[in-house]
Amino acid sequence: MKTPGAVLLLLCSGLLVVVAESGGVQHKDAASIQQTCQPDIHTVLRDMTGLIAEQRVELRHTKTQLEAMETRLRASEKTLEEQRSIIRELKEKQEEQRSVTREQAAALRVTGSQVEEMRRDREERKVSFFTALGDGYFGPSDVANPLVFKEVITNIGSAYNPNTGVFTAPVRGVYHFVLILYGDGHASIPTGASLYKNGNYIVIAYSKQPSQYVKPSNVASLVLEVGDVVYVKLHPKAWVRDNGSRHTTFSGHLLFTM
Repeated sequence: MKTPGAVLLLLCSGLLVVVAESGGVQHKDAASIQQTCQPDIHTVLRDMTGLIAEQRVELRHTKTQLEAMETRLRASEKTLEEQRSIIRELKEKQEEQRSVTREQAAALRVTGSQVEEMRRDREERKVSFFTALGDGYFGPSDVANPLVFKEVITNIGSAYNPNTGVFTAPVRGVYHFVLILYGDGHASIPTGASLYKNGNYIVIAYSKQPSQYVKPSNVASLVLEVGDVVYVKLHPKAWVRDNGSRHTTFSGHLLFTM
């Protein structure tokens, strides 16, 4: 936008040009016109100097505003990058928590499986039976016949079969067996029976006297594999007896697994 001084300067310059071209004005007149315009030119220069100073001030102000905006922009970019960093950290923490949750879930599944295994193991460890032969005389016989202890008092683990008189090991371990017999004293008939494992003789409970009664016994601790069987056979040409008092008994217990 042109100031009045600038307009005046242009008018004076144009007037001098016109006078020079027309030649219709004398030199004296041109000098007069130039003298008339001279003070105004100084005014215009002052105005222009002031205008330039104002523009410089405005330019500095604009530059300051731009610098402030640039500073705010950098601050905004820094804030945005910090927010992005926070988001990345949160995502990493979330993934870590998910990983921990998965590990805990897996551990819980393993723990549950271990608990179930321990429960089954405890159930398998609970093996114990105690039986009595039952009322009556058994024997004598020329061969070793199995004795079936039909009166079951205890059969934890159901490893003893009262129909066959056979104990079957449910787990590998060390078992302790006790055999107690009762019989009448006789001059020629002993009281005796033997313990067998898988058809093999282990120990015998045996006694012979001519009168009164006898009560022989024996024990054995055996390492049994799963499925091994233990049972009692009457000794050849011997007898045993029992009554409601349960004198003749056969028992077994799991001491520990292996």
